[in-house]
Amino acid sequence: MDRHELIKRIEKKEDIHTEFKRTINREDLAKAITCFANTDGGQIAIGVEDSGKIAGVEDTDSLMRKVDDISFNRCEPPVTVIQETVDIDEKTVVIINVPKGDQRPYRTGSGLYYIRSSNRCRQASRQELLRLFQAAESLYFDETEVFRTSVSDLDQDSFKKFFRDFLNIKITTENIHTYMKNLKVISSGDKPTLSGILFFGIQPQVFFPTTKVIAAYIKGNDISIPPTDKKEIKGKIPEILENTLQFLRLHLREEHKIRGMESELYPEIPIEALREALVNAVAHRDYTISAPIRIFIFTNRVEFHTPGNLPNSVTIESMKIGGSHVLRNPTLYNFLAKMGLVTDIGSGVKRIITLVRETVEKDVELELRGNEFLLTIPRRGMDEI
Repeated sequence: MDRHELIKRIEKKEDIHTEFKRTINREDLAKAITCFANTDGGQIAIGVEDSGKIAGVEDTDSLMRKVDDISFNRCEPPVTVIQETVDIDEKTVVIINVPKGDQRPYRTGSGLYYIRSSNRCRQASRQELLRLFQAAESLYFDETEVFRTSVSDLDQDSFKKFFRDFLNIKITTENIHTYMKNLKVISSGDKPTLSGILFFGIQPQVFFPTTKVIAAYIKGNDISIPPTDKKEIKGKIPEILENTLQFLRLHLREEHKIRGMESELYPEIPIEALREALVNAVAHRDYTISAPIRIFIFTNRVEFHTPGNLPNSVTIESMKIGGSHVLRNPTLYNFLAKMGLVTDIGSGVKRIITLVRETVEKDVELELRGNEFLLTIPRRGMDEI
């Protein structure tokens, strides 16, 4: 950072990537370093007051040694920071460059976890902390216990049918508990897990009200138009998948095509592409976010809105070529794999792109919008059929 950039930062005041400190103490600096490392990285300017006035640092060497000591010994895991000095108005400011951490979550020596929010550091909430652990793949939220539940909240007949239909195994009253534990439907403490409730719960939405699909059919191309048909689709995950596909089939056209001497009906968008988009949303959404999956059928497109950003190392470009396979919810994914609904090779989005391009002759759009992932499948106009 040079003098010009520092002046611009000071003029813009503190924000999500910038913090000013007149001086430092160990706990306060550890808090600032960990909150930047847990969020998106940033710079801490030492020798600048909260008002933006340049106070400067007297003994830069001593302060920089102290910063190194705090970042190594008061942050867990240690955070590697890069320090530099900037001279301005005959005073020296020390800039601490904190990278976005690749070993998140980080905590202070006091055991507290912080994140950066707007222009301040604050303690992470339970949900935010879960997301940090989940991003580091040190905890999978779908395997956590649901403390307000008991085994009686699980539909044992549904679990037995799942094994019978997809694994060709007959479950008995004597061995059902063992199978539930092996598949992480219940925890080692005999409590249902999130996956267990969502896949086999008698009433999953009693415990997780937003684990549903909101589907809407809109005659037009703008979200502000009131939907002609709207449905909240609830139940176990297999029920949600089946009923959502029925809604999509109901409101998407079927096209007549001649095969040999016979006229056959074909959906305007391949059912395989719609199913893949829906299953991907259910399998990969972030369940720590209290929001439903939303599906909008517009005149010119179908949108799938999935809560959550992309998991670590996954990018939109890598998804397009089938080069990403990072599991956010491995237990749920395992159940879907046993049903034959996922391939376990990370090719789902690429398959959607190929099917839509072959059928609709247009390209699927992928976008991160706020705190959700948006997949848009184009439709052909009536004049294109």
